Amino acid sequence: MVEYCFHKACIVLEPQLIESMSKYPSMAPEKRANRVQAILKIISNNSSTLEFQFPFVRDDGRYEMVTAFRAHHCLHRLPVKGGIRYSSDVCKDEVEALSALMTFKCACVNVPFGGAKGGIIIDPAKYSEKELQSITRRYTVELAKKNFIGPGIDVPAPDMGTTSREMSWIADQYGKTFGHRDINTMAVVTGKPLNQGGIRGRTEATGKGVYIATNCFTREASWMREIGLEPGLEGKTVIVQGFGNVGQYAAEHFHRAGCKVVGIIEKDVSLHCKSGIDIKALSRYKTQQKTIKGYPKANEFNGDLLLEECDILIPAAMEKSITSENAKNIKAKIIAEGANGPTTPAADKILQERRILVIPDLYCNAGGVTASYFEYLKNINHISFGKLSFRHEAQNLREVLASVQESLRSAGVCVTVTPSKHLKHYFEHASEADVVTSGLQFVLETAGKGIMNVASQHQLCLDIRTAAYIWSVEKIFKSYEEAGLSIFFRLISFLIAAVFLGILCSIEWKRLHLCQIFDNCPKLFSNGSHRAVNCSLFCFTILRTISNVLRKTSSAHS
Repeated sequence: MVEYCFHKACIVLEPQLIESMSKYPSMAPEKRANRVQAILKIISNNSSTLEFQFPFVRDDGRYEMVTAFRAHHCLHRLPVKGGIRYSSDVCKDEVEALSALMTFKCACVNVPFGGAKGGIIIDPAKYSEKELQSITRRYTVELAKKNFIGPGIDVPAPDMGTTSREMSWIADQYGKTFGHRDINTMAVVTGKPLNQGGIRGRTEATGKGVYIATNCFTREASWMREIGLEPGLEGKTVIVQGFGNVGQYAAEHFHRAGCKVVGIIEKDVSLHCKSGIDIKALSRYKTQQKTIKGYPKANEFNGDLLLEECDILIPAAMEKSITSENAKNIKAKIIAEGANGPTTPAADKILQERRILVIPDLYCNAGGVTASYFEYLKNINHISFGKLSFRHEAQNLREVLASVQESLRSAGVCVTVTPSKHLKHYFEHASEADVVTSGLQFVLETAGKGIMNVASQHQLCLDIRTAAYIWSVEKIFKSYEEAGLSIFFRLISFLIAAVFLGILCSIEWKRLHLCQIFDNCPKLFSNGSHRAVNCSLFCFTILRTISNVLRKTSSAHS
């Protein structure tokens, strides 16, 4: 799906990128096209994938081999970022595809990370906590030995089958082995517990991001007219697939915004209630019972709840939930992708033809990586957000209110200016979570506006996915292009060739009669080691001069 969407975006974007190469007047048109295609090829391919196995001892004394992966996609920004999955279904292709998705997701919301993903082929439900800790710590050591983890290299996060517990183990293992001299060692992973350098609001960030992204589109009247809905979320019906970290918090935010959550889909049961499910009560029930099965205030649904009537459908569980088979029968007007890759390419095409607005995963569920970025910043800055500013801001606001009151009284208006209930609550209870929420909203709303503008610019209608990929790919392309990678590699190749020729000339000094040519420079070429270095510099200068002459000649002919 990721590769398909990337190439679809490239077809639309490539002419614009070639046109942007006009800033190089000396470059021939075919060379501009070649340069664009080369950079797009770099973006499309994985940088590196690590696959390895290691043994561990189970609680009963048996030895077992575990297969693990870590993939790095684009290295245009470091560190790279992506979750670690514990699942019996993890495979190399899945890890590579998800690492590519992470690259585009980070670029989409302007988070300065490259893309990565990791996984271990185990079913965590079949292992004890002690066994999982042993596997996690060994996985960390293997990654560190191969330079695949570190605050400036690769910063993992929780994913399917992993939580803050596993992230705490990784941070501890890295800090006690390879990172014991690194002051930023706690930034080696995000999604940690609060007392291990985590950040408030990280757990619910992905679900909150789904709500913010959906709200960004639903409040735009022009987009709602396209699908026949009224602007705003108030009164809209919602069905959520999955009631984990993403689905549960997304459902809570939609419920709070005035939506009716009429359906919840889980592995073991589906719940349906036309008048709306009380999400807070359901969350409490799940906390107590460890399942939503048996919840008394909603009916168990026997069919496929994905196909029931609703305004907004949120697939927040596994990949490929929406296929060409069920896409024809989905009745929702908006699909907000809370999971990674829940829609297949064939299904995506059908949904577009049916005028269903799909808010794509690389934008819709980017709240998690955005909050992870905030946690990373907190760790490398070694201070929590607001510690230096909350009290100062509150004092400034009080001074402003006092100044307004004094001005009114000097004008003869006897009134007492006091902060509102909400402002007073902010004074007294402002926390790091408020900063995270504010930042998350700003980042996702800015990205949403950018995606809408791209969709309008390229006349993509409801194809928001292609617009989001264009929005991302263009930024990654500029990063590579402006870094001058091709020039760097050309200089390196010249330097290697010059060193080789310099050493050869130094060895064959007399046989090539070079001593007769350089008689006028005895000081430069008298000593053997000086001779090799200076011959290399001389050869490098000659090669660069020839290259420049050939390039100018080629440009003149074109």
